[in-house]
Amino acid sequence: MQNIANKTAFITGGSKGIGYGIAAALMEQGMRVAITSRSQEAADKAAAELNKIGKGEALGLEADVRDFASQQKAVQTMMDKWGQLDLLVANAGIGHFASIQEMSHEQWHETIDTNLTGVFNSIKAGLEALKQSKGYFITISSLAGTNFFAKGSAYNASKFGLTGFTQAVMLDLRNEGIRCTTIMPGSVATYFNDHVPNEADSWKIQIEDLGKMVVDLMQMHPRTLPSKIEVRPSIPG
Repeated sequence: MQNIANKTAFITGGSKGIGYGIAAALMEQGMRVAITSRSQEAADKAAAELNKIGKGEALGLEADVRDFASQQKAVQTMMDKWGQLDLLVANAGIGHFASIQEMSHEQWHETIDTNLTGVFNSIKAGLEALKQSKGYFITISSLAGTNFFAKGSAYNASKFGLTGFTQAVMLDLRNEGIRCTTIMPGSVATYFNDHVPNEADSWKIQIEDLGKMVVDLMQMHPRTLPSKIEVRPSIPG
């Protein structure tokens, strides 16, 4: 089992939901974690809560994955503070769901630009630092990246693309010593698509479950790579 204390992580969309759950789990192991949000206020608030854990350290950064320069600036700020990047989690994502008859150009582009191009921007911004550390690149895709459904044209396209993107990047970077994994969750109790987690979500995957999964991946011997992981609730709600 690998010791991950004092290693560093950069998590996009980490102010709430899955990204926050991953950050909390990593900090429990003593890692230093930079989380991004499109709102500096939201990033700072989440970082303050994470810093109450008492292990590791959290840093809140304002960044928009759709803007490559914004991602570069955020990664550089983290590098200036901690000097290394061991794990990049591309988590930021949105969902617009509508029949192709009602789907607007704006909804289509926002979904693709965030969920797919945003991940491209993130790995490009962090690539040289990951090469230096022989680090880990993890993307948060979805079971919607292999299962299509009505009103899911934009979301399915983004997640099918993200799953394929990550697997291709895995092949590109494995000889650089960088491991790449895509995690494909089913129903998760998060704030996604304006949902507010509540007791009725108890059957769903919880954010701490995905956080533990990332910790397990980080602690696994580097000779072994679970490159694509599907995860779903044990019993559907």
